Amino acid sequence: MCGIVAYIGPREAYPILMKGLQRLEYRGYDSAGICMLNDDLKVFKCKGKVADLEEYVRGKDLKGTIGMAHTRWATHGEPNQINAHPHFSQNKRLAIIHNGIIENYAALRSELKNRGYTFTSDTDTEVLVHLIEDIKSHEKVSLEEAVRIALNQVIGAYAIVVLSKTSPDKIIAARKGSPLVIGIGKDEYFVASDATPIIEYTDNVVFLNDEEIAIIRRNEKLKIRTVRNQDKTPYIQKLEMSLNAIEKGGYEHFMLKEIFEQPRSIRDSMRGRLHLDLGLVTLGGIRDYEQKLLNAKRIIITACGTSWHAGLVGKYLIEDLARITVEVEYSSEFRYRNPIISEEDVVIAISQSGETADTLAAIELAKGKGATVLGICNVVGSSIARATHAGVYTHAGPEIGVASTKAFTAQVAVLTLWALLLAQRRGSMPMSQFRRILGELNTIPDKVEHTLKVNDKVRDIAATYINVTNALYLGRGINFPVALEGALKLKEISYIHAEGYPAAEMKHGPIALIDEHMPVFVIATRRGTYEKVISNIQEVKARKGQIIAIINEGDETVRKLADHYIEIPETEEMLVPLIATVPLQLLSYHMAVMRGCNVDQPRNLAKSVTVE
Repeated sequence: MCGIVAYIGPREAYPILMKGLQRLEYRGYDSAGICMLNDDLKVFKCKGKVADLEEYVRGKDLKGTIGMAHTRWATHGEPNQINAHPHFSQNKRLAIIHNGIIENYAALRSELKNRGYTFTSDTDTEVLVHLIEDIKSHEKVSLEEAVRIALNQVIGAYAIVVLSKTSPDKIIAARKGSPLVIGIGKDEYFVASDATPIIEYTDNVVFLNDEEIAIIRRNEKLKIRTVRNQDKTPYIQKLEMSLNAIEKGGYEHFMLKEIFEQPRSIRDSMRGRLHLDLGLVTLGGIRDYEQKLLNAKRIIITACGTSWHAGLVGKYLIEDLARITVEVEYSSEFRYRNPIISEEDVVIAISQSGETADTLAAIELAKGKGATVLGICNVVGSSIARATHAGVYTHAGPEIGVASTKAFTAQVAVLTLWALLLAQRRGSMPMSQFRRILGELNTIPDKVEHTLKVNDKVRDIAATYINVTNALYLGRGINFPVALEGALKLKEISYIHAEGYPAAEMKHGPIALIDEHMPVFVIATRRGTYEKVISNIQEVKARKGQIIAIINEGDETVRKLADHYIEIPETEEMLVPLIATVPLQLLSYHMAVMRGCNVDQPRNLAKSVTVE
């Protein structure tokens, strides 16, 4: 959500920090700020975008080779200049930036007020920097020790960076429940919320673990200590990311680029796992847990948002092919409802970023009850990748647009492989059917490539509906989650209210909404419950609703019924979501652009939801 970037080394820090903030803009934010350390701590911050901050600091003294910067997504206190980060300690000798939430900040704030501290902001972050100052001054300890002691007193999640006027060659960083990565260059260090601000300068990184503190000194080796005062040896990894992957590459928006990257991202998610010549699926990341999966009486999938929709597709796939009971849970609800979990259960946690706070909490709950927990995520070294017993990476590549697109289809591709693997091992489907589906899955990247050719037609359809205030999305069976995802995309980036519904359920309420002003988007491909979907379309037409249908190429029946149609290649019923999702993504994108919305950074949303 919030973005952190910091630098210490021989170069001027300001250009690195500002470029870093620009790289982090995709995470979502409402204010930005920067702190430079050069004889004194200089803090500049404002409400708005990084461009507003750049304009605000124009002409200011920004010299220095050590500094930090932040983009804030408001939690405590409204978005304004006062609540923006960085925050000073009372004596102005310390400054802090912080992602996360300090849950016991009110009690700490009250105690610090009793000690004579005053507060200028409404944030929990200012409480933390005052607490560090209080400990440092009264206990006469080093900066890193004051941070360590303070963190033992806070409850909640944090990723912090602290600078001190009296320690001009030192950065202190720490994390718990919110990601932080340290880049190691030649005589220089970079700190960031994720790797996007770092990749331009180095591919050597250390991912901090929960309750670890990094002591970063100029021209010295990185040191890591836990909040329990144990020394740790930094584990240096190579980043699997390229600079080109986080650039727009000639596209107007990251979202459009990522929609068009899906043939590659789906193929990469299956590469080395789908062996067509051998008639085999392998998932090396979960090999040690295959027997546990095969013996499972129940699989629980937990996720949020778009990943939850992918999990719903996974339920249809695993139950149909492998004949194992699957439940799909919202992570945010799962963690609070005292769920029944046993040691025989397998929990699959899905997250694009691998940092989703609610999903991480669900993982810890499931592990605490003895379940085997496996992950599906997109970011190597992320918190979920480390918290689960094992898992599978999607290999979709960096996704910068806040509204998830290629991550969804990559997750569905991995879940399809997962279902096929279980079906093959359990002998729950004929080998002839298995080979047929495997062969068809191998063609999906090419069929998605073909589907993307409808872009111009989708743009024309989008222009017809840009002024609507409501929309309904209908699908049946495995295409019901596609309807949910299509509606979510429209809501996220165009701010049009939309609902996804099982098509048959329309008669139990939503049909009351249908009139000549209501666009109804229907996934009406020629498999499964095709005839039933046609009946649902006729029900909409009888009430003068506008039908926009996703159909198979050459389908004359639905084409005649629909006001608009978008053709996609035919495929196996269970693989339709991988293709049918694509035109719905394009439709949302074009409607949002035509409505003048910020497609890559929709209001109020964040890419990585690292707080509850």
